[in-house]
Amino acid sequence: MRRALLAIAVVIGAGIATLAELYFVQGMRVEMTGNMQYRRITWGSERHQHDAEIEASRARQRAQTEAQAMLPIEAPLVSAPAATPELHIQPRIKPTPVSYWTDFRGPNRDGVYSETAISTDWPAQGLPRLWKQPIGGGYASFSFGEGRAYTIEQRRDKEAVTAYDPETGRELWAFSYPASFDEPLGGPGPRATPVYRDGLVYSLGAEGDLYALIAATGKPKWSKNILKDNDASNKHWAMAGSPLVLGGNVIVTPGGANGRSIVAYDRETGAPVWHSLNDESGYTSPIAAKLAGRDQIVWISGVRAVGIAVEDGKLLWDYAFPAAMDMNCSQPIFVDETHVLLSSSDAGGAVMLEISPDSARQIWKTNRFKNKFNSSVIYQGYAYGFDEAILACIDLKTGELKWKGGRYGYGQLLLAGDHLVITTEEGEVVLVKASPDAHHEIARFPAVEGKTWNIPAIDHGLLLVRNSTEMTCFRIGRAHE
Repeated sequence: MRRALLAIAVVIGAGIATLAELYFVQGMRVEMTGNMQYRRITWGSERHQHDAEIEASRARQRAQTEAQAMLPIEAPLVSAPAATPELHIQPRIKPTPVSYWTDFRGPNRDGVYSETAISTDWPAQGLPRLWKQPIGGGYASFSFGEGRAYTIEQRRDKEAVTAYDPETGRELWAFSYPASFDEPLGGPGPRATPVYRDGLVYSLGAEGDLYALIAATGKPKWSKNILKDNDASNKHWAMAGSPLVLGGNVIVTPGGANGRSIVAYDRETGAPVWHSLNDESGYTSPIAAKLAGRDQIVWISGVRAVGIAVEDGKLLWDYAFPAAMDMNCSQPIFVDETHVLLSSSDAGGAVMLEISPDSARQIWKTNRFKNKFNSSVIYQGYAYGFDEAILACIDLKTGELKWKGGRYGYGQLLLAGDHLVITTEEGEVVLVKASPDAHHEIARFPAVEGKTWNIPAIDHGLLLVRNSTEMTCFRIGRAHE
């Protein structure tokens, strides 16, 4: 018996040693889908090769920029050489536009694009592609400002906040610092989308590094680590809440105890302004809303939804909304001056709240509209979003399910006009009519390869799509726009 137990122990020990070798030395990772099913195995050698491709791509861009800078002033700028087919560099002949999509999920954090009309008559091969190129890992989206598109990505053992020319894909600057978060199932890289405001870009890394960068150059104005600053521990899937710039403050959600769950810093200096609550953070971003006649910050922590005062963080109302492993990942949705929609697959479904000055009352609840880590949009009295991996529409007055249809995996969606622009988990772009009558898919085409959980972004008629390996841009605005 003792020999048998010893033999079993030896086999188990050998198995553990083999797994440790595969994980720590060979860099083996198991990539999962949004419903935690096996997708594929990746290796460290693949990631190193991908990092080398990014470095080569950006080096070609720098070389081309330097070559163009040496041309005589009267000579026209030339297009990209054949060696870099992913780029189509054109000289900028118009003044830098005032950017529209300056924040996470758009200017109001509601996933709605209303700047210009979009094209809905898509060619069979898809929207016109302007460029495509490799990008570093992570799940951030894009924001825009001063004619640049900003994101954050993992590059080897550093996080890099990056700025790109949206028309060409050319990297304009990259600010990097040592940080390397990697979770076996969720994967490596930063999660939170940088935001632009008045000449500064505010970025939060996976391990809590908050930077205010000068938008024109990428140089830091101030920085701090919000986890260390607030005696908080990182989340299992890392910091994911995008900073909220509101008035003179920038608000972040480290999830610390002793009143340091949600924190405001002076957005010009980084000096602390106020701190509040004791909740464990979830994975949502705070939003600004005017509810019950009062401007406030609405946030879903790992355990509840709250409204807090803009000026000092004082709790105005709360509603218990606990999720398994604090996995509240989908945004609160501002419906009107007295109502907020919540949804979470790990908190049991969707809830409509009626907000009064000092309380929140449940109007209805349904388990047929369960957002996981994708947020819904609303249009003309209806909410459109994912019930797990299937697109659905519900009536905002009653919570009644109007339809379910369209298996897009754990994708993301935006509202543009009366249409939904969807990115699927497999990297396709899909156009769906926003109508409560039925699910009506109009068009779809492949955009990027690989698992795609990142939210798309639209600015000045340009649709930017990315995942952990590729980024690309399409012209979605109407031609006459």
